[in-house]
Amino acid sequence: MTSRTGRHFLQIPGPTNVPDQVLRAMSGPTIDHRGPEFGALTLRLLEAIKPVFGTEGPVVIYPASGTGAWEAALVNTLSPGDRVLCFETGHFATLWRDMALSLGLEVEFVPGDWRHGTDPEVVAQRLAADLTHSIKAVCVVHNETSTGVTSRIAEIRQAIDASGHPALLLVDTISSLGSIDYRHDEWGVDVTVAGSQKGLMLPPGLSFNAVSHKALTAARTARLTKSFWDWGPVIEANRRGYFPYTPATNLLYALEEALRMLADEGLDAVFARHARHAAATRAAVRGWGLEVLCADEREHSGSLTAVLMPTGHDADKVREIILDRFDMSLGAGLGKLSGRVFRIGHLGHFNDLTLAGTLAGVQMGLELAGVPISPRGLGDALDVLRSR
Repeated sequence: MTSRTGRHFLQIPGPTNVPDQVLRAMSGPTIDHRGPEFGALTLRLLEAIKPVFGTEGPVVIYPASGTGAWEAALVNTLSPGDRVLCFETGHFATLWRDMALSLGLEVEFVPGDWRHGTDPEVVAQRLAADLTHSIKAVCVVHNETSTGVTSRIAEIRQAIDASGHPALLLVDTISSLGSIDYRHDEWGVDVTVAGSQKGLMLPPGLSFNAVSHKALTAARTARLTKSFWDWGPVIEANRRGYFPYTPATNLLYALEEALRMLADEGLDAVFARHARHAAATRAAVRGWGLEVLCADEREHSGSLTAVLMPTGHDADKVREIILDRFDMSLGAGLGKLSGRVFRIGHLGHFNDLTLAGTLAGVQMGLELAGVPISPRGLGDALDVLRSR
């Protein structure tokens, strides 16, 4: 095995680098999850996490991956045979569609090219055509982790409202929460899905549902089978600071520290930092003479950038060289983008010099792989960082 010095550069779009202070918080002694100290911790967390979602309503925390939060959003609000409207914005949107089908829902799946987000006009058209209101929910991935495309949720909400349709709006923010501006209440989202391992700067293992009053009302009559994912017992136990199952105690310690870090920096500053690093990364890509996968300037992700390879060049070979030579992991192309793109994660606990080092490693790797690029890419990115 090759001997390595220094830290590994984990530049995939999640899991992200976990800050040392979060790791230290997680290493505390496990306490009784039925005791008063834990109850006080839970009550603090349930209040501290609301601003990150932009909500005053309940946030349900599960010891699970983001996939679990997907399922919770569906089974708590829908019944067998209900129609849901989904959009093919990328690999994860497709997986959420597959889950809905496996749960016995009828899915209207709008095809896409994986380079654009959900089109608000198409949302309006599809809902306007549903005269019987048989569509019960619209499912949208806010930031598609496989493509680096961010859908315009506020405009989608406006489209739903303009159509006069009562469908619920379910939104996946797994790779945007804590990185890209998001407003659950203001944008009229009914269920927001999130995970711990990206913008929240934690290891994998926690997932979340932020829930509107309308979604809670829908849950009273939803008939999809649920037990562990049922919001009711969790929200009831949370009122006293507890959970109806054994929670991930030490991850909750980590969550409290991560939320403190986000609050200390200020969410607006966090979003601006991510947007600036994303702009610098796109400047590098264009300076190299390569193409950013996201095709709409309004939809560029602040969390990650997917880079489209020139014909005849394999993105996975570039990733392999960069990992071997520079000990840096980049995100692979997923699904039909396999081998065609690599993804640069620039989210979470991240600063200017980390990004500069990341882009230097990418530039050297592209050159070593024989990809025809201009060496100006790194300099263009540094110009963006200097113009703070």
